[in-house]
Amino acid sequence: MKRALIVALRELKTYLGDKGDLAFSLLLPIATFALIYGAFGGPGLFHGTAFIVNEDTGVYGKQLVENIAAQKSLDVELLARADAETKLERSDLRLVLLIPAGFSDRLRGNQPVQLTFLQRGNGGQEGQIVASIIRGVVSELNQEFQVRGQVEAALAGKGVPQDKITLTVWQFVEREREHPLVGVKEIAAGSKPNMVNQFLPGIITMYVLFSVSISASVIVDERRKGTLERLLTTRLTIGELFLGKFLASVFRGYVQTLILLALAYAVFQIFTPSSFIESLAVALVFAMAASALGLVIAAIARTQDAATWIDVFVTMFMTMLGGTFFEIGGGTILYSLSKLSLNTYANDSFKNLISEGGSITSLGLELAVMGGVIIAGIAVSRFLFKALPQGK
Repeated sequence: MKRALIVALRELKTYLGDKGDLAFSLLLPIATFALIYGAFGGPGLFHGTAFIVNEDTGVYGKQLVENIAAQKSLDVELLARADAETKLERSDLRLVLLIPAGFSDRLRGNQPVQLTFLQRGNGGQEGQIVASIIRGVVSELNQEFQVRGQVEAALAGKGVPQDKITLTVWQFVEREREHPLVGVKEIAAGSKPNMVNQFLPGIITMYVLFSVSISASVIVDERRKGTLERLLTTRLTIGELFLGKFLASVFRGYVQTLILLALAYAVFQIFTPSSFIESLAVALVFAMAASALGLVIAAIARTQDAATWIDVFVTMFMTMLGGTFFEIGGGTILYSLSKLSLNTYANDSFKNLISEGGSITSLGLELAVMGGVIIAGIAVSRFLFKALPQGK
C-alpha cells in the first residue's frame, strides 16, 4: 500500500507541477460554463438603454427623463445633440429621443409640444421597443396634464390656488401609479431554471470524467514504451502498480473537482458549509468510479489511439445522457438510456445537494450505483490489467 501511494503521489505531483496541464484542466471547464451561462442565463425580460437629448431647461423636461429612468426595463444615457447626431451618422446609435427647448414652458402654458425621435433607419428592433416604452411614459404624462386641466376648468373662479391644484393632482396621479386600479401580474409558464444549478454539476462531471478517462491512453502509452515494465523491476508488484495508477487517477480527478467546487462556493455562494462538505464526498465517490472506468479502458485498449477514441466515446455518451446540457424527461427512450450513464447519478447527487436542499443520506441509490461501478470496474480492470503488451 505504501509503495502504491508513493506512485500515486508522484504522479499527482507531476500533474500539479505541469502548469499548462493544470491550467487546461481547470480553465477549460470554467470557460465552457461561462459560455453556456452567457448564452442561456441572464434576465428573461427586455432591458435596453434610452439615449436622450434634453434641450429643455425646465422642470417638465427633467421630470420626463426621470419618469423614463424609473422604468425597470430601461437605463438612461443623456447626450448632447451634436454627439447624438454624430453617433447616429456613424451608426453607433440607432434611436435618440430629443426633448426640445421650451418643452416645459409650452406645457405650463397648456400649449401642444412635440417630442422627436432621431433615428437611423427604422431604429432597429431594440430602438423600436425603447420608443414604445417611451411613448407609454409620455402618454402617462399627457394624462396627468389632461386631468390637471380638467380640474382647473372645474375649479375656475372658486378661489383655489393654482399651486394647490397642481400639488393635489400630482399626489392623486402618484397614488394611482403606485397602486393602479387595474394592475398587471406576470406569471412564468414554468419556473426559470437557475443556470448555475443546472449546468455547473454537468460541466464538472464531464471534464472530470474526460480528465480521468483520458489517463487510460497514458497508461497504454507507458505499457507500449516499457515504462510499466521498468517499474516492475523495482520491488513494486503488479498489484501495487495497479493500485498506484488507480489512486493517481482518483487524486487527479478529485483535485480538479475540489478546485472547481471551491471556486463555485466562493463566486456563486450556492453552498452551505454542510452541503459543500457533502458535495466533496460525492465528488470523491465519482472520481473513484470514473477512475475505475478509466482503468477498464486502459486494460482493454491495445493502442494509444484506440484508448483515446474509447475515452472520447465514453465521455460523450455519459455526458449527453447524463443531463449535462438539457433535462431528460421521464417516460422516454433517452430517459431509460440515461440510467446507463455514470454522470446521471453524479449530476443528480450534486443538484440534490446544491439546489434541492437534500443531504447525502438521501442519495442512497446514486451512491450505491457509483459504488457498484467502483467495485465492478476495479475487479474487471485488475483481472485484465497488463504491464507488458503481452502477458501480465
